[in-house]
Amino acid sequence: MGQNILLLTLIALPLVGFVLTGFLGKNLPKRFTVTIATLAVFSSFVCALLLFNMNDKTQIVHLFNVVNFEDFRLSANFQIDSLSIWMTLIITGVGTLIHIFSIGYMSNDEGIFKFFAYLNLFIFSMLLLVLGSNYFVLFFGWEGVGICSYLLIGFHFSDEEKGMENSIAARKAFIMNRIGDIGLLFALFMLLSTFGTLEFTMIADKIHELKDAHVTLPYFAITCITLCLFIAATGKSAQIPLFTWLPDAMAGPTPVSALIHAATMVTAGIYLIVRSNFLFELAPFTQEIILYVGLATSLVAAFIAMRQSDIKKVLAYSTVSQLGLMFVALGMGAYTVALFHVTTHAFFKALLFLGSGSVIHAMSEEQDIRKMGGLAKKIPITHLTFLIGTLAISGFPFLSGFYSKDEILAHALMESPVLYGALMIAVTLTAIYMFRLYFLVFHGKFRGGNELESHVHESGPAMTFPLIVLAILSVFGGILNLPGIFLHDQAHWFSHYLESTTAGLNEIEVHHLESSKAIILMIVASLIALGVMAWAYFNYVKKGNLAKADNELKGWEKASNSKLYIDELYNLLFVKPLELISKTIYSYFDTLVLRNGVFIIAGLIEKTGNVTRKWQSGFLASYLFWMLLSIVGLITYYLIKI
Repeated sequence: MGQNILLLTLIALPLVGFVLTGFLGKNLPKRFTVTIATLAVFSSFVCALLLFNMNDKTQIVHLFNVVNFEDFRLSANFQIDSLSIWMTLIITGVGTLIHIFSIGYMSNDEGIFKFFAYLNLFIFSMLLLVLGSNYFVLFFGWEGVGICSYLLIGFHFSDEEKGMENSIAARKAFIMNRIGDIGLLFALFMLLSTFGTLEFTMIADKIHELKDAHVTLPYFAITCITLCLFIAATGKSAQIPLFTWLPDAMAGPTPVSALIHAATMVTAGIYLIVRSNFLFELAPFTQEIILYVGLATSLVAAFIAMRQSDIKKVLAYSTVSQLGLMFVALGMGAYTVALFHVTTHAFFKALLFLGSGSVIHAMSEEQDIRKMGGLAKKIPITHLTFLIGTLAISGFPFLSGFYSKDEILAHALMESPVLYGALMIAVTLTAIYMFRLYFLVFHGKFRGGNELESHVHESGPAMTFPLIVLAILSVFGGILNLPGIFLHDQAHWFSHYLESTTAGLNEIEVHHLESSKAIILMIVASLIALGVMAWAYFNYVKKGNLAKADNELKGWEKASNSKLYIDELYNLLFVKPLELISKTIYSYFDTLVLRNGVFIIAGLIEKTGNVTRKWQSGFLASYLFWMLLSIVGLITYYLIKI
């Protein structure tokens, strides 16, 4: 009973925060409003910690039935297990830090109460998504996250300078996510048709029963279901071809970028596949597609990030690339490895996004790295924490990203040397563009002019405190899943913790590289990170090579800066034809058929009314005449009929 109450409290608190801040926040002091919203998420985090300590087996919490027939039931149920609680800890923990950062970052915004209300609703939707015990509840959280991301990305829609850009970015994110959501809807209907239920545990049990009874499983149906689930994950987690919305989502306030791109929305697709591992293990064709799409996404996004000049755009494409790595792990069946990288990525990517927000705040909203430089001494806390985040994502030895990336690379080597080589290219590109970003922003001379330089200042405690906490987590987060060469008895704690929910049908999870090979991989990864850092320092600091203007770029640099012209290609293939079809339909069908049809019907009614109105003269003699004529007509009709 205690776990049930804790779980329901955990879910309800952000919803209560949303209601209070959304409906009453305008009439309350700003400090009181933001405190309520932040405490709501922090209290949920505390509840998640208590559940983490109490959790020992899977438990279903029933709330109410939505549909209840003899052979079919849809219920609002929640599931407590290692996977759901771990995701909840990430969502509420990082979410709390982002709320605290937002207090300082959004302090001068008139709509701050509305912003925090949206943040609370977003957290509530994510909790529904990861804590639901069936695809039905997951779907509500899935859609709620999509709506909240639309509201948050386009939060400054009324801004005079960038209002239109923000609105278009929000609309783009909403539409591309809806494309993916079609896959989820189809998957739900096929799951109902195939298994008669949407409950995770019941579907898994039915699969195990069929396997134990040596009954042929419906492999074709399962392949179709997993492909549809993957389409849904592609939309939410920004994989090829549905990834272009995520960089454009940078139009939203920086805390939104951290919330969406670090620990919450973009990991929803990863969670969906991990939660459905009992299906994907029976669909090797789908797993191969996941692997190669993830690999292509990681390489393409890393290449595009190489020559971006907007500090947030670099981090956005970095997120897409890192998500690609996670999908590669999923394609190999290494579910806990993917979740391990989800966890470390939440730490260092939230740190980098919030750090970029602190830089933008110090630079009076300037985001172009070509106008920065020499900020290390001016904003020392932001500089140090951003450096830690850069080292972590680049795979610097013994930081969190070093261990999680090494796990993925180790599984890739076991899968195929070619796959390992391709991933090493993606990892190397990551280190190159991140150290380029770091050195251009924090070293060298300031390039923004004297007036802007005079306004540069360190952020306040509300913004630097989350940076420090996330920096600590980025340093020590790798301890969660240390390889066996360090602590043989306590190695791979994270993998063992999630084993009950992710390794039911999985065989590769229990295999690890030999110590000698693992050490060689670590040395290679360390040398690459250190080598790239030294090269970037020599190139951007010692030689003073700066980011070029867009019109100076040529060859691959121009292709990278232009995002491989993918947006232009989509515009040509999809946007323009749809606009042409819409204009054609408007010109002919809407105008000629619908509008003119309405006018014609209205004109006929008006003419009919004008004719019949003449009969209503108001004279008694006229009415008697028509009555007599009617009687004569009726008598004549019946006489003829007889």
